[in-house]
Amino acid sequence: MPEGPLDGLLVVDLSRVLAGPFTCMLLADLGARVVKVERPGTGDDSRAYGPFLRGESLYFARVNRGKESIAVDLKSADGRAVLDALLGRADAVVENFRPGVMDRLGYGPAALAERFPRLVALSLSGFGHSGPWSQRPAYDAVVQAMSGVMAITGEPGRAWAKPGVPIADLSAGLYGAVAVLAALRERDATGRGQHLDIAMFDTTVSLLEGAALRFLATGENPGSIGNAHFAIAPFDTFACSDRAITICAANDALFGALCGVLGLALAADERYASNALRHEHREALKVELEAALAADGAAGWLERLGAAGVPCGPVMDVAEAVGSEQTAARRMVVDAGGLPVPGNPVKSSAHPDPTAFPPAPALDADGPALRAELGL
Repeated sequence: MPEGPLDGLLVVDLSRVLAGPFTCMLLADLGARVVKVERPGTGDDSRAYGPFLRGESLYFARVNRGKESIAVDLKSADGRAVLDALLGRADAVVENFRPGVMDRLGYGPAALAERFPRLVALSLSGFGHSGPWSQRPAYDAVVQAMSGVMAITGEPGRAWAKPGVPIADLSAGLYGAVAVLAALRERDATGRGQHLDIAMFDTTVSLLEGAALRFLATGENPGSIGNAHFAIAPFDTFACSDRAITICAANDALFGALCGVLGLALAADERYASNALRHEHREALKVELEAALAADGAAGWLERLGAAGVPCGPVMDVAEAVGSEQTAARRMVVDAGGLPVPGNPVKSSAHPDPTAFPPAPALDADGPALRAELGL
């Protein structure tokens, strides 16, 4: 793996599919050595998930690049010997079994703390290790549905919609990586590891942001409002003569600049005298703005709005975004063993930002070498 600030750290990855592997990928991208422990025969479920390129799963390749793989049966004496040897050397272990599985295997939080006191153990699950829902099985879509995210996504009056990215899995993975790093920092100061319990439900609820704040402030259950903002206006997508653009005029000065570019005297309208009033009348405001925007195409408006300092941008599809010059300049598509995958968004002045990463491992590709290294 590339050089990074986590050089020298060893992470044991017992997780599969997305949330846990994503956490471990983030740590690997920052320089940690990650050993992925998989079940013999099939390995991680996501090895069978598409899309496929030249017979290889890009889903698996993306979140497991640069890791080592060893296949063991954790219920066997041999498998337990391998895991014990790894944990004895590891700084952190990440797992996303349903709560209780690690206890039944003999590797629950209490057992790990007793046998490996310096180890940081991260448990990722759908609903956490406490509460009445803790034993519910969960995938990203289940958590999105139960967290309120689907209820606030989509156009008003239409069926609930799932966002196009697995935000429950990804938010848990992001929080997981932050939690591991914080716990390792504390371990370095105290000499003691700890158990971290992160639920996809909790992390997704934490992302409700404006919708949750509106409910907590008013007691009103917010519904979906399309591309608008729950507290700011104009802050939405707007149709031009050819395509839609996003405009975010989040204060009085920006609203004035927007009106100036569009040639509208809306700043003097009492309905739009403050952000709160603009938000209250956001539907009428959108009608007036789109009537003006219909006079020209998106490119012309974006140039003029940009020159006036108004935050704006075109509504781009995936092909435009991934193929953009900005994506290329920021190295956000990289090569992982010959497969194109999203890059590392963490750019550091102290470490290189490579365009190529080692590939995701074949199942048990590093098994013999790891067994020899561990003296097994």
